[in-house]
Amino acid sequence: MTVEDPETSTKAPGEPAAKVIASTGDNDQGDQGDQGDQGGQGKAAARSRGIVIDPRVLLVGGAVAVIGVAVLAVFLWMVPTAAAREFKAACRGLKVEPRLVPALCPNGQCTLPVPAPDFTAKDVTGKDVKLSDYRGKVVLLNFWASWCGVCKTEKPGLNAMAGEMASDDFVVIAMASDHSWADPLTSVLESLAPQSVPQGKPTMDKVSAAFRKALPNGTPFKVLLDPPDGDNNIGKITTSWGIKAVPESALIDRSGNIRAYFVNKRDWQSPVAQTCLRSVIDGD
Repeated sequence: MTVEDPETSTKAPGEPAAKVIASTGDNDQGDQGDQGDQGGQGKAAARSRGIVIDPRVLLVGGAVAVIGVAVLAVFLWMVPTAAAREFKAACRGLKVEPRLVPALCPNGQCTLPVPAPDFTAKDVTGKDVKLSDYRGKVVLLNFWASWCGVCKTEKPGLNAMAGEMASDDFVVIAMASDHSWADPLTSVLESLAPQSVPQGKPTMDKVSAAFRKALPNGTPFKVLLDPPDGDNNIGKITTSWGIKAVPESALIDRSGNIRAYFVNKRDWQSPVAQTCLRSVIDGD
């Protein structure tokens, strides 16, 4: 930095005033040195002071962390426990069977859950359908027959529930113990659209036409045919499950295990029924 010193300036006639330039470089360096010393002292002082944490703060913080971990552990333990309690309470209210028939008991173990016996049945198109095809979904398997009056009274509630709860996670299968398709289709019409039932002896052509007209979108539950042997009135698959009378129903989880079993009809639209079903759908 430079400044003009007016006291040392001389001026000859006709000549411009000479300028004496005084340098203040030494002073600047001195100032900077002083500032550097002060800065160094400040840093040294900051280093000497450091950060001091009250041990009581550490103690309180540690206690809070331990409590938080304990609360989280209790919560994680309670969630599946609460879900299990909800399932048991809801399905108990729906009068789930406490024990299964021997046909469903592998190695004599008759307490739920147990693996559901697999089967192959035909749908109305003639396609083979296995129960194991639905692995990964929750299945309500309803055993019934066209000649069963109680089954007909159960169908409207089953139909409504299946429609309300239809999803990629849940399917309702109605296994009909009948010799031909005309009989279970007529029974479904009698339950859901009685005014559409054709007159006279049901034939497949007349029933199919009436069914398509009355229920163009079909039903939200899937009907499978389980023909009985000879003059028997209980289908072969149904018999293999140890069933001697219908309706009966099995609630099967995504892993293919029977989680609840119901003998006789149920009100599938009731809140307790839907809570029982939902507890397995949401819990798996």
